[in-house]
Amino acid sequence: MHESTQTAPTIVLVHGAFTGASSWAGVISLLHAAGLKVRAPANPLRGLAQDAAYISRALCEIDGPVVLVGHDYSGAIITHAATNADNVVALCYIAAFGLDTGENVIDVTNRFAPAPATDAIRTTALLDQIPGGQEDELYIRREQFPEVYAADLPATVTDVLSVAQRPIACSALTGRSGPPAWASKPSWYGIATADKLINPTAQRFMAQRMAATEHVLHGSHAVVLSQPAAVVAMIQEAAESGLGRSI
Repeated sequence: MHESTQTAPTIVLVHGAFTGASSWAGVISLLHAAGLKVRAPANPLRGLAQDAAYISRALCEIDGPVVLVGHDYSGAIITHAATNADNVVALCYIAAFGLDTGENVIDVTNRFAPAPATDAIRTTALLDQIPGGQEDELYIRREQFPEVYAADLPATVTDVLSVAQRPIACSALTGRSGPPAWASKPSWYGIATADKLINPTAQRFMAQRMAATEHVLHGSHAVVLSQPAAVVAMIQEAAESGLGRSI
């Protein structure tokens, strides 16, 4: 049996709403231990078109194959950004939105029973960076954050996460996706069974619609923090399959 000379992929991790790239810390440590290159760009969380363009530019700067991973809202971003990215060999969705053409995040959430977190979200108005503009942003109420976002993490961790939230622009949830990358690229989906932000039934619907390889992750919406080994196992499987070899 001949060993492949293909380059091991770079794993690009895109964080979702209410958090930052540091949410991938445990996942990054395990991927590094496995000898894989990793990038975790800071997602602007300003709008689907803008955020996808930002990630697309980051992909263009990477030589060689890429496994693109999205959590939460960033599933919509990787769906949109990877369509014309020839170096993306696999997509991984972790409790994430895998949108179809013309669809937005609200379309998916409205299709299923409301998640328990609905009443925990608050809206605040913040002057936008665009002259003359104003943008409403979403946060999770601090006192409800542990229960709805990360019930399987210790209070010492959720106390920090709740005050370090990164807000997402309301308009990001209404941006409509272009042709989905998952229609032409192999995809994996990690379903968080105890998720209180994205209904697990909605997650399973999106996974089956994209004919993704499904992994059941027994964790909260913060499964990337609470179950990093299970997340990494899925990413490695996607990387190996994307290149058709063991890495």
